[in-house]
Amino acid sequence: YAPWCPACQQMEVAWESFAKESERLGITVGKVDVTQEPGLSGRFFVTTLPTIYHANDGVFRRYRGSRTLEDLQGYILERKWEAVEPVAGWKSPSSIMMHGMAGLFHFSGWIRQIHNYLTGTLGVHVWISYAIFILATLLIGLLLGL
Repeated sequence: YAPWCPACQQMEVAWESFAKESERLGITVGKVDVTQEPGLSGRFFVTTLPTIYHANDGVFRRYRGSRTLEDLQGYILERKWEAVEPVAGWKSPSSIMMHGMAGLFHFSGWIRQIHNYLTGTLGVHVWISYAIFILATLLIGLLLGL
C-alpha cells in the first residue's frame, strides 16, 4: 500500500479488521508501505495498489478478489487460495530475478537521495544534477562497453 493511494485508504478499515481476526484465522497479516520499502515493491513486482499476496510454505499467490472483510476471510476459511495459480517461479519474490529487481529499486532510491543531496543540501540547480547523472550514465556505459 501507499499512504497517498485512494484505493488503499478505502480498504484500510477492512484490512485492519482482517488483521485483528488473523489469530482466529490462523494466519499472519501485514502491510508494507511501498514508499518506505521500494525494494519489496520491486521484489513483489507491485504494479497496482493495493496489491495483496497470500503466502503459504514459500508459495505465493496474488489475491485478486473483492476487498471486503467477508471476502478476505472467505478466501482463507474456505481455502479459495488453493484454486489460485501460484506466482510463476521466475516472478516469485524469492527468485533470483526478483532479488535483482529489488536491487534496482534500491538503486533508484539511492539515486534519488543523491539528487536530493545535490539540489537540496548543496544548492545545485536541478538541470545540473540531471546533467551529472546523464554524464555518469554515459561514462559507466562506456566503461562497461570496453
